[in-house]
Amino acid sequence: MKKLELLSPAGDMERLEMAVLYGADSVYLAGTSFGMRSFAGNFSPEELPKAVKFAHDHGVRCHVTVNTMPRNEEAAQLPAYLEQLEDAGVDALILADLGAFTLAGRYAPRCQRHISTQQSVANYACAQAWFDLGAQRVVLARELSLEEIHTIRRKVDPKLEIETFGHGAMCVSYSGRCLLSNYMTGRDSNRGACAQPCRYQYALMEEKRPGEYFPVFEDEKGTYILNSRDMCMIDHLQELMDAGIDCIKIEGRAKSAYYAAIVTGAYRHCIDDVSAGRPLDPVWRDEVEHVSHRLYSTGFYFGQPGQYVEHSRYIRQWQICAKVLSCDENGLALCSLHNKFRCGDPLEAVGPDLRPFPLRAGIMADLEGSPLEEPKTPQMRFTMQLPKAVPPRSILRRAVDLSAE
Repeated sequence: MKKLELLSPAGDMERLEMAVLYGADSVYLAGTSFGMRSFAGNFSPEELPKAVKFAHDHGVRCHVTVNTMPRNEEAAQLPAYLEQLEDAGVDALILADLGAFTLAGRYAPRCQRHISTQQSVANYACAQAWFDLGAQRVVLARELSLEEIHTIRRKVDPKLEIETFGHGAMCVSYSGRCLLSNYMTGRDSNRGACAQPCRYQYALMEEKRPGEYFPVFEDEKGTYILNSRDMCMIDHLQELMDAGIDCIKIEGRAKSAYYAAIVTGAYRHCIDDVSAGRPLDPVWRDEVEHVSHRLYSTGFYFGQPGQYVEHSRYIRQWQICAKVLSCDENGLALCSLHNKFRCGDPLEAVGPDLRPFPLRAGIMADLEGSPLEEPKTPQMRFTMQLPKAVPPRSILRRAVDLSAE
């Protein structure tokens, strides 16, 4: 059986590097135009070739989102932009608009064309139609059950690749095409500027009683009636493979480099375990609990995921303290500070192919060699003695519950 491809988010160069080094088979990112995550860092025309080269140097494919629905003036800019992506060596384009799809075939012929979840592909006839037009892959609508996906796989051309979302935030709207944000704030969700009004706390106001707000209750639990859970399919990778899915996608181009690293690493090890016929190692399964997330569900794969109506806060029980930039064979590490900690604090280290292990914050010094009890300046570089050597881009973190903030 074919091994699942792991597709990870890359919102900027740091996040791309972490996703690649922690085990992604492919990454998806955006240029500064036509991508649906305007609040991610994204890649300028100068940065994009460097990003593609870094991915390719590590044997990782690079997919670029061109998945907005362009207006007339934007459509006129597409040919030049598509040629730029082709020249950068991009492997695949993620497209939603039929016009953009057609132009991509003309102006970026060496790039594969993948159909975005924004197209809401929900049946085998639609999936096959895109293949007949020249698509190599469809990213199915998130609202499909595993049984429906299995049927699509059975009925479409075997050469058509099927990609589905496997982890991350879910939208209460149909495949992310929400109008609430546009209506309430003027921020266009299709342009990557969604204000997430589904996370707001709502109340009822009667038109003849302005200023009086009545709470909206659902099962007496709260008022967050649109708040969706996050998806997590790490316990069901075998079922995804059995359904004929070729690639699972981690949501989160706007999320942190820490998120990209930890979730990618967790899925990398668990996919490898499943493919080798081994039971999931609970150490790696537990890693998805170490990132900021909402209550997990299995999406629509096994039925309705259900809403979480008590609040919209994230579960945040771990905090990154520092990133290891380099480390010698004796464990003397050069680090970059992310959040304050002190000598002797209990920490945990995890890294590219590094099994998480606990430690106490060791002896620290600034770059001049002066002892440090507590590094304080954000991104400050300092040295710290670790109990053993760890690879570059390893992460030092600590347990600290920030969920209520």
